[in-house]
Amino acid sequence: MTDSFRLAILGAGNIGTSIARGLVQSGHFSPSRITLSRRRTHLLEEYRIQGFDITGDNRRAVAGAEVIILSVEPQLVDPLLEEIAPDLDFDRHILISVVTGITIRQIEERIGKPLRIARAMPNTAIAVRESMTCLASNGPDDRALEMAKNIFNDVGRTLRIREEDMIAATALGACGIAFFLRAIRAASQGGIEIGLSAKNSLAMAVQTAKGAACLLGQNGTHPEREIDKVTTPKGCTISGLNRMEHEGFSSAMIRGITVSAEKAAGLYSSKD
Repeated sequence: MTDSFRLAILGAGNIGTSIARGLVQSGHFSPSRITLSRRRTHLLEEYRIQGFDITGDNRRAVAGAEVIILSVEPQLVDPLLEEIAPDLDFDRHILISVVTGITIRQIEERIGKPLRIARAMPNTAIAVRESMTCLASNGPDDRALEMAKNIFNDVGRTLRIREEDMIAATALGACGIAFFLRAIRAASQGGIEIGLSAKNSLAMAVQTAKGAACLLGQNGTHPEREIDKVTTPKGCTISGLNRMEHEGFSSAMIRGITVSAEKAAGLYSSKD
């Protein structure tokens, strides 16, 4: 991907600015080619200093870009779409939504005209180019999907899924990063409990979690196969695992994901 088009991120909060930082870190985007838009522009002052184009005018942002990323809260997306609809052009623009809950069909209805649209569900690790981003599009030429893949492959990994699976992807991929962070925090607290310093305990927990993820990512193995390699009869690892299961570790994680999915499914409510 090259600097051949301009990108506007409407709703430059945590996810929006994470996308912007990740793209610049990739080396394929300069800050000057990215417009960040939000109502409280003073919160984007550090990005203005870095060279990003900052505005509180969504229509100006759309007019100056070819690719538009919607990154607002679900309750704000309807008025935003109605605001920018007159400026969207099928031959010029691609729209990528990272808004939870709103479907491509609902976006099309709000715009009131044909447009190339893709949905993307990244997570905040996009800021360090390690996001797991799920994608879906409305086709039929899939230009929007290819554009979304080009953008989000620069800031992690992408996976095309059915649009009806987007809520599940939100719970596991987007909310899920918080669940794994909480697991790392718990591990570091356990280290402190058995005598490690807070600093060393966290460093060990972070690297151990990274190593576990890399084992699965690079080897393509199932977690239980890797677990079998470190559990021996009457050993300390299996004793710890069994106690965690007794305390409900796996069931708590599973329930957390299902509850997040239930919540995500109700975040967007069309005024129709």
